[in-house]
Parts: sequence; structure tokens; C-alpha cells
Amino acid sequence: MAATQGQVITCKAAMAWEANKPLSIEDVQVAPPQAGEVRIKIFFTALCHTDAYTWSGKDPEGLFPCILGHEAAGIVESVGEGVTEVQPGDHVIPCYRAECRECKFCKSGKTNLCGKVRAATGVGVMMNDRKSQFSINGKPIYHFMGTSTFSQYTVVHDVSVAKIDPQAPLEKVCLLGCGVSTGLGAVWNAAKVESGSTVAIFGLGIVGLAVAEGAKAAGASRIIGVDIDGKKFDTGLGLGGHQSLWV
Repeated sequence: MAATQGQVITCKAAMAWEANKPLSIEDVQVAPPQAGEVRIKIFFTALCHTDAYTWSGKDPEGLFPCILGHEAAGIVESVGEGVTEVQPGDHVIPCYRAECRECKFCKSGKTNLCGKVRAATGVGVMMNDRKSQFSINGKPIYHFMGTSTFSQYTVVHDVSVAKIDPQAPLEKVCLLGCGVSTGLGAVWNAAKVESGSTVAIFGLGIVGLAVAEGAKAAGASRIIGVDIDGKKFDTGLGLGGHQSLWV
């Protein structure tokens, strides 16, 4: 049992105080998880364009001050009442897209737009009391996408966390939280790429490279990658193999 269980944890977080203002590293207080919540020690977090989009002030749901971040991996520090699927010590990925397996969306088999906690995550709070688990000197700080991974510790809903193999490298699997899964989903669920297909990818960032991996796994006979940054050629060629054309 962690010595911090049931206690408020003070840790470092990258704070977004307002739109377009540089992030600042601050001491933030992270409350213990309530019923149905999980507190996670974040070991690795990546930067997604969505974080920058919200920070820019263009996101209609953007709220400040907040702790951004949604691509991460960490270890469960403590859990709230009723949490059964993860326990302290489990290696996990915070998931901004929840999966309760109970709502009509989860049961439909057609979408992953779970509705259980969306009403809270969309306004930067937790479901239990519609309040934040983050604060700085008593001032509440908004959650972001139900994850807020630009913090050494974060609190998420139990339907917003995925348990992973403890042998999986956290510095790599953090990308499964958004970028890699977006690319793979585009191949397998949206485009439904079949064996023998030709696939063209415009833009070879993390999402585009994940598309290349997914297309290769789906049996695409030709993968064409297009990007204006020539530095991405070698990385793309390594992922696509000899079947691919990178221009």
C-alpha cells in the first residue's frame, strides 16, 4: 500500500493559466481518488496537436487554468471506492475516450463515443461532485479531456484507464493513448484496408506512421507516404519496408 494513499499529493505540473500563455511548472495539489476514480503516477507523457489546439484558445471547450495532456503511461498509485479493474501497482494508460461497456454507445458496437463521463470531462471536472481534483493554494484547476497528463500525478475515472502488460515500455506505449490508436483505427475501422490494397498517407507524423504500420499489418501491397519534411524519409521507410514509396 502506497504511503500516499488517502493523502493529498503535492507534485509538479505544467500549468496552462490562459490561452497562448507559456506553460509554467507549478506545485499542484492532487486530491485522493473518490469512488470510481483512479490516481496515477505519470512516468511518460507525449505532446499531441490537440493539446496545442486547446492551448491556442481555438478549442470551444477549452477551459483555463488547466493541466493539459492526454497521451501518457504510468502506474496506479491508489484507487477509490468501488474500483475493481485496476489496483495500486498496475501499469496503465489514461484514456480520454472512456469505455463503460454499459451505455448505449458502448453497447452499439458501432462507436466508441462512451457517454458515461462525457458530461463531466467536457467541462473539466469529475463526475462525483462536479469538482476538480487539482488545486493550487486552494484554487481549483480544470481537468483536460479527463486525463491531464502534464502532471506527475493525475486522477481519472475508472472507465478512463486501460491496464497494460507491466513489461511494456512506458516511454513507448504512452503513444497508444491517442496518436498510434488514431492511425491504426483509421486503417482498421474507418478505411477498412484489405489485403493487397494500395494506401496513400499524407503527413508522416505519429498518426501517419501508425497508419503505415496498420496498413502493413492489414496486408497492403503498396504504401505511399507523402510529406514535405524529407527528414521523415528514413523513419517512414523503416516502418513501411521495401513495399513502400516515400515521396
